[in-house]
This record gives sequence, structure tokens and C-alpha cells, in this order.
Amino acid sequence: MIVEAQEEKTAVRVRRFLRRLSRHQNAVLAIILAAIIATLGGLTHGGTLTASNVRNIWIQSSTRGIAAVGQLFVILTAGIDLSVGGMAMLSAIVGGVMMSTESAAGGHGAQVYGLPVAVGVVTMLLIGLASGTVNGALVSRVSMPPLIVTLALWEIADGLGLSICKGLTISHLPDSLTFFGQGNVGGVPVPVIIFVAVAAVAYFVLNYTTFGRAVRAVGGDPEAAWLSGINVPKVRFSVYVISGFLATLAGVVVLSRSMAAFTGTAEGLELDSITAVCIGGVSLMGGRGTLVGVVIGVLILGVINNGMNVFAIEPALQFFVKGAIIIIAVAVDTMRRRQPH
Repeated sequence: MIVEAQEEKTAVRVRRFLRRLSRHQNAVLAIILAAIIATLGGLTHGGTLTASNVRNIWIQSSTRGIAAVGQLFVILTAGIDLSVGGMAMLSAIVGGVMMSTESAAGGHGAQVYGLPVAVGVVTMLLIGLASGTVNGALVSRVSMPPLIVTLALWEIADGLGLSICKGLTISHLPDSLTFFGQGNVGGVPVPVIIFVAVAAVAYFVLNYTTFGRAVRAVGGDPEAAWLSGINVPKVRFSVYVISGFLATLAGVVVLSRSMAAFTGTAEGLELDSITAVCIGGVSLMGGRGTLVGVVIGVLILGVINNGMNVFAIEPALQFFVKGAIIIIAVAVDTMRRRQPH
């Protein structure tokens, strides 16, 4: 009896501790980020703490961060967007074909057009809006499962991209394109500026607009949201359009950084964006999560990726680590949901 009483007291203490943590989730994430940075800094004798490496982490994190912000909107409505990587890749290939001045493999590659950078970039973003429109329409109007719809669109994008580039790399892009991925403004990398700007706009939308409140309401309880006057299909449609646009914006940054496009462009971006959102404490069941948490999640993932690269961990194991992180994050969210508020 005494042992059972002690076990019950322990369980109560654990539940209380978890409830306290859930109230200060972003602070806990910040502590975890600081701990990971300190640990890697110690293991590398300060190698990961150099200004150049920190700058590199921010630049690398910016691409997945842009996509993760779009993924956040979708997941807050209890949806998911697996087409992110495919859309970024397709837009990069289409943009590359439009802007490139020389066909690969001595003219045996895709037809290129040498159009201005502005035309290519705008076209890439329009592809994102179009893909988001398709996803949103099928999910919100036809009521198809988001997992199936976005996975199918990813496959379609992969096929189209391969057909356009014919399996070859598209290069010979104009130097002015490098601004989006390699440029600096006042010493700050342009990809970081784009990420911060996207995050700032998303923060304002989610916290200070009717649409932001509607997104959370739809994810929390769609029936209650509908009864309160929220156009649930319209909200669901809109978040996929946002995700599609930001996926191709990330594609612009990726293309600008590499100055080449091929079927492996932006590979794994969908997994990285979902992982960052999960690390950031956003519930896959919808309705709960913060933009600040996602930004911290993006940085945590960036630091972990950087650390694995520094220690030359093979890619297969890196995917294993990311998968394990998702499982842990979802498990934590499940336990939090079981706790009484």
C-alpha cells in the first residue's frame, strides 16, 4: 500500500511538472537549443561557435524555415503538406529553364529561354500559388485527405520536373539571381532577411488578425468554428495556398544558392519543414502551436544538422535521427494532450 501510494504521488508530480512545462514551452525549447549549442561547442572545442559557422547555420536554416512557416499554417488546421519539396524542386527546374542561357549536354537537355530573372522568379512563385490552389481545393472542397492529396501532388511534381530537365542539371543561370541566396544587405545574408520577414508577417497574421484566430479555431474544433461563423473550407483552402507559395519561395532561395536545378533540388524539404514544426511544439492534431516555437524548432534542427555534418555522420543516419526526433516530438504532444488543463 505504501509503495502504491508513493507511485501515485510520483505520477501526480510528473503530471504537474508536464503541465508547468506546457505553459512555458518556448522557454524550454530555448533552453534545449542553448544546451545543444553548448554541447556541440564543447565537443568541437569551439569549432561550431565560430562566426562563420553560426552564419552558415542561419543561412541553411532559412530555407527550411521559410517552408516550415507555411507548414505551420497547414498543421494548425490539422492538415499536412507533403508536396513542399516537390513544389520547390519543380519551381526551381521551371525557373532554371526560363532563366538559363545554355542547354545541358550540348543541347540535348531541356530547351532554355534566357528570360530575365524577374520573370523566372515570379513564375516560380506563381507555380507555388497554383499548387497550393490545387491542394486547397481538393482538401477543402472535395474533402480528400490532405496526406493523399499532397503526396499525389509531390509525385506529379517529381514527374514533371524529371520530364522537363530530362534527368540533367540546369545551370548557366544569370549572376543577378545570386542575390536571393548569396547576397547581403548591411552584412546580413538575404536568405536570413527573407526568413525573418516571412516569420514576422506570419506572427502578425496568426496573433493579430481574424484569419489567424480562424486558423487555430478550425484546427481545434472545426464544427465549433463553423457554428461560430467561420468559413472552414475557405480557411483550409487558404493555408494550402500559403504553404505552396512559401515552398516555392524557399525554392527561389535554394536555386539562388546552388545556381543549378535538378530533380534532387530541395530534396527532403517536406521532412525538414514537418520536423521543425514538430520540434517547435505544434500539435499535429491542429489548433495548438506558436510561430516562435517553430522558429526555435528550425534553429534546433539547423544546429543538429550542422553538428552531424561537422562529425561527418552519413546521410542515412541523419534521416534516422530526424525520424526519431519527429516520433519524440509527437509523443510529447500526445502526453501533453492527455493532461487536464
